[in-house]
Amino acid sequence: MSLALLLAELEALGEQNDAIQSDRAKKLLNITRDTGEFLSVMVKATRAENVLEIGTSNGYSTLWLASSLPAAGKVVTVEKQTDKITMATENFVRAGLQDRIEQVQADAGEFIQSTDLSFDFIFLDADRSAYMDYIDLLLSKLSAGGVLVCDNAISHRHELEAFTDYLSRQEELTTCLLPVGKGEFVVYKA
Repeated sequence: MSLALLLAELEALGEQNDAIQSDRAKKLLNITRDTGEFLSVMVKATRAENVLEIGTSNGYSTLWLASSLPAAGKVVTVEKQTDKITMATENFVRAGLQDRIEQVQADAGEFIQSTDLSFDFIFLDADRSAYMDYIDLLLSKLSAGGVLVCDNAISHRHELEAFTDYLSRQEELTTCLLPVGKGEFVVYKA
């Protein structure tokens, strides 16, 4: 199956699932297609090779990231829920991109604290209430010249206000809010 067909299938599945699911933990909460396209452009434009994704879900966004990497590139994607990891694994294999993706089952904050890796690009799309708990540690894992993108920055602006305000005040960071998808808060680290 081509990547384009798989992405279209996962888009439809995500929309159908989330429309009927009342339990938030069982929703897929996939990014929008234009957000995927934006992430693809950003990964390519920044020539990122080491990508961190916080919040895998069924792997839809991971596929956008992984397919945009050079052959030696790698996405480390962190997810807590076993059922979502299983779905994502199947989708990575179907896309033929499993060699570019390392799945980690963990709490995001615990993973960030324990890893010695640094990343050229970070995509943040998980439990927004926890972002402030690990933002400084997360920034320490972002390489100089690296980019962090945070999803839902317009749709959930009130939940992210302290987070985006904090990042906007850091001297070594350049930030902007883009009206792509549900809103992308973009951070460049000098």
